[in-house]
Amino acid sequence: MMARRIKRKDAEDAVPGKKKGVEQAYERTRKSLIARLENWDDQRTWDEFYQTYWRLIYSVGLKAGLRSDEAFDVVQETILSIAKQSKKRLYDPEQGSFKTWLMNMTRWRINDQFRKRKKDTAMAGAEWEDDRKTAVIDRFEDPKGDLLERMWDVEWKKNLADAALSRVKAQVSPKQYQIFHYYVIKQWDAKKVQEHLGVSMAQVYLAKHRIGAVLKRELAKLEKHAKK
Repeated sequence: MMARRIKRKDAEDAVPGKKKGVEQAYERTRKSLIARLENWDDQRTWDEFYQTYWRLIYSVGLKAGLRSDEAFDVVQETILSIAKQSKKRLYDPEQGSFKTWLMNMTRWRINDQFRKRKKDTAMAGAEWEDDRKTAVIDRFEDPKGDLLERMWDVEWKKNLADAALSRVKAQVSPKQYQIFHYYVIKQWDAKKVQEHLGVSMAQVYLAKHRIGAVLKRELAKLEKHAKK
């Protein structure tokens, strides 16, 4: 199941142009966000928060019908809103999980983008005739929020796997991670990994065991935080 969750990353790697454009937008948004947090405490924490959750917010924004630039605006505005609320301590864990709270913060920023688009279109003298987009925002504003919640749950699981994997990659040797990547994520046969990388069978199994344990630990940390 873990391999299925993180195969999305492999699919993105197969489209270099798209991946490069998203990475450039990611860096621009990250730098702009950090600049706007300039006078706030603990920038490192917010940078880590951004790196952990930006893809989740961005992906849900795209699936809601936003353009890439609008989805990145949602990323930045959502995190800024959370940072401001955290300073005022408005988030109360007893009122619900962090996962649900983040979903609602994202929902409001997505709705802001649709309203902004509608306003810009009206000011340009054009009619707002895209029924599909209107239907999406109307459903998002539904108090039940069934559509967004279903999308959020799917993207949440994928994002946790991706975020945990990124943390693991920074903790292990490049060689061990490469073995793990081919054997566990790409699901190559152990013999093929051995021959391709020029390693022993023991190294293949050791990498699976060691990195698998680190990945499990990082996933547990992220899931624990989400339940707070």
